[in-house]
Amino acid sequence: MSTSAVSSPKVEPRLPATVADLAAFDEIIDARSPGEFAEDHIPGAINLPVLDDAERARVGTLYKQVSSFEAKKIGAALVSRNIARHLETWFGGKPKSYRPLVYCWRGGSRSGSLTHVLQKIGFAAMQLDGGYKAYRRHVVAELTRLPALYSYRVVCGPTGSGKSRLLQVLAGENAQVLDLEELAAHRGSLLGALPGQDQPSQKSFESAIWAALNRFDPARPVFVESESKKIGALRVPDALIAAMHASPCIRLEVPLAARVQLLTEDYAHFLHDPETIRHQLGYLTALRGSETITAWQALASRQAWPELVAALLEQHYDPAYVRSLARNYAPSPTDQVLHTEDLSAGGLQQLARAILAAA
Repeated sequence: MSTSAVSSPKVEPRLPATVADLAAFDEIIDARSPGEFAEDHIPGAINLPVLDDAERARVGTLYKQVSSFEAKKIGAALVSRNIARHLETWFGGKPKSYRPLVYCWRGGSRSGSLTHVLQKIGFAAMQLDGGYKAYRRHVVAELTRLPALYSYRVVCGPTGSGKSRLLQVLAGENAQVLDLEELAAHRGSLLGALPGQDQPSQKSFESAIWAALNRFDPARPVFVESESKKIGALRVPDALIAAMHASPCIRLEVPLAARVQLLTEDYAHFLHDPETIRHQLGYLTALRGSETITAWQALASRQAWPELVAALLEQHYDPAYVRSLARNYAPSPTDQVLHTEDLSAGGLQQLARAILAAA
């Protein structure tokens, strides 16, 4: 965001702003506690809490158990100290032309206090009308409207066919890509959790989708993977799934050996932890039977990774994929079918360029 007062649209500094005004500011400041910020926040916002999590809990307890007066008195002292620290650090080098937007939970006293001080200094600070709650209502409403504005090309293919890698290459070729697995921090399968990384909250996932859709040009196609309704623990918005199901597909046909090779590369973090794989496979007992699961677990114990991956693909993932495809992404005459054995960076780049030429 520009800090130039000349290039930025003029906004009256003492009136509350709305979600529609977000792009008009140099910076968006979330004045809520770190815990609230971690659950979800406006994309691009920075967290400058006027009360941290412990302080917020302390003030809330005083409000409920003693009185609003005592809570406000203690709260004001804490807020003043925190704002003073932010003034000495974050705001210390800001020019007079600096124009921040400040929000808290409901657009109340927390963001109001920080906005008031910034305005008294001479900054053209504004408070977001309705705070995070107004922003959240906007995101929920927009995720029912925005998906229908775009035309999608859904990349389909059995597990291990390089769909996620292809999306990354397409993005590198300046295509519009909505990588839902990246936004969800999950690869969308039983073993899809990323090492050392938790999934975001549902609200944060939806914020990321909203921000991505807002960046797209409706005149150009959006490339997306053939996801199910859930990616790990997260739900894909209904309107987006419906739009994806109604879109033409790019179908990748890749031989088993190439898929096994790709998966042993992408899931290399499991190769050093066979016990985790054995544990995860146990969740499939009701679906595949104890005899099959015991055989798979034995392969994991022996670290026979190519054999295990091939068995999982042929006996579990491929049958499930065929059923899901027939139900959600049925073949159409408008689909583009691509055969490849080369899932290297160069091979995927050739594939991406062929896709974009056809699109």
